Amino acid sequence: MHIELSRAGGRPLPLQISEALGQRISSGLLQKGAKLPSVRKLAVSLGVSQVTISKAYADLERRGRIVRRQGLGCFVAPLKDGKQEAGDYRAGNAGRAGEWGYGDGNKSENHWEEKGGGSRSSGRNAIQKESGARRKFAWQEDYGDYLPRAQLWRNFDYSEAEYSFHLAAIHSGMLPLKEIGEAMTMLVAKRPELMSVYGNFQGDLGLREVMTTHLRARGIPLSAANLMITSGAQQGIDLVARTFVGPGDAVYLEAPSYTGAIDVFAGRGAEMISVPMDQDGMRIDLLTKLCDRRPPKLIYTVPTFQNPSGVTMSMERRQRLLELARSYRCLIVEDDPFSDLYFYSPPPSSIKSMDKEGHVIYMKSFSKVLAPGCRIACVAAEGDILERLIAAKAASDLGSPLLNQLAVLPFIAGKYDAYTKELRAALRSRMEKAARLLKRHAPQGVEWRLPGGGLNLWLELPNSVNIGELYRRASRQGISFLAGHVCHAGEPSSSHIRLCYAQMEEEQMERGLLLLMPLLKEAMNDRMM
Repeated sequence: MHIELSRAGGRPLPLQISEALGQRISSGLLQKGAKLPSVRKLAVSLGVSQVTISKAYADLERRGRIVRRQGLGCFVAPLKDGKQEAGDYRAGNAGRAGEWGYGDGNKSENHWEEKGGGSRSSGRNAIQKESGARRKFAWQEDYGDYLPRAQLWRNFDYSEAEYSFHLAAIHSGMLPLKEIGEAMTMLVAKRPELMSVYGNFQGDLGLREVMTTHLRARGIPLSAANLMITSGAQQGIDLVARTFVGPGDAVYLEAPSYTGAIDVFAGRGAEMISVPMDQDGMRIDLLTKLCDRRPPKLIYTVPTFQNPSGVTMSMERRQRLLELARSYRCLIVEDDPFSDLYFYSPPPSSIKSMDKEGHVIYMKSFSKVLAPGCRIACVAAEGDILERLIAAKAASDLGSPLLNQLAVLPFIAGKYDAYTKELRAALRSRMEKAARLLKRHAPQGVEWRLPGGGLNLWLELPNSVNIGELYRRASRQGISFLAGHVCHAGEPSSSHIRLCYAQMEEEQMERGLLLLMPLLKEAMNDRMM
């Protein structure tokens, strides 16, 4: 495996290696029971001393991440401190720590199904078949990769949990799928040739013009030439990272932050520096001090109804953040998935609306609030920055599907504003119902702040609660949630969970919360140690 190491001062090499391996374990890239490279082999691979690797392994063993087996090597261990790897947070991997064995010293003998509440595969034949498949592909374990973590992969699943609070999404019954589906059907019937051509690398001009009108109404005065269509905002983040971020570059982001962005920047070998937040968003005073010591290459922020916390950055801090970017001649990536989903009053103007010198790359997802499967977002930037992003987009996928772009175009042009007005009312009703249920039934010691918009509630639990064990108990009741630790770069502990109140029918959401509250109380009473 490849681990990007920074040898220019700062953090000790053993710590960097330990954290990198810990991230791979948390992501499920190194699964329970997997054998780690020998000290000698990893030392040669990374160009460090065997003493350095031994110190890294000792740190992982001290934290319960790995176990040593005399004469056999080091293996990924089941964790007992509550910071379980992402696989443990899935309904399909709800096993107990003590149930894992190591068999041949390479893989766990206990196989667990990917779906369905954590039940074991049935019968010895299934276990033997799986064991045979592992031996067949065993050579792949030594094949190098450049994935430092993959939390999004593990947590952005479509689990079969009946009460699915883990994914920040809107229930299909609230989305305009019928209208968009009819538009797509008509396009296929009348213009089937659309399926035979590549779209413009920058995106369909007509859609970009409609999006330009949308952005201008929100104070962002750009032309269609300044926009690029991407297959969702996630692709936009990836294109920015692959174009402008390399090994060792300093990327600043909020703590906590969007899991998908952390994965992307980690994959580029960036040095991610987390900046705490308060009720007004990212602490710009702390960011300024950090930048004085380590100048930024890029600053990533979700300033409006931040994912996962729901916090909105104040106007004053948005202005100060832009001033800081000007002084350091760096880029800000402003990720804006939720600004149209405000509940009470419109949020502050975007950072991009104040940008006169091209320091802000603005990303706006449309598919999240219209039809997630269509994967439509726009990236707004100017000058050479945009040209380089278009070049990266061309190399990535030869352009987003034209059919999808044309299917959403008429809805964004004619119905989007009226639709989002109704959607805001529906989401506000759900959020307020969830908040009332929490106020009435949540045990003392659980804290949260009402968001002004978006899709999520961010709950803080006492530090004593074992979140991994809480999830396993919840999964047995058909409940899923997002564990807060995956929203942090590195491996800090987190006593938070994120609950999405928008993904289910309102009555189903209520039933799920009423089932979860006694489990929270139980977790806090017995401390799950």
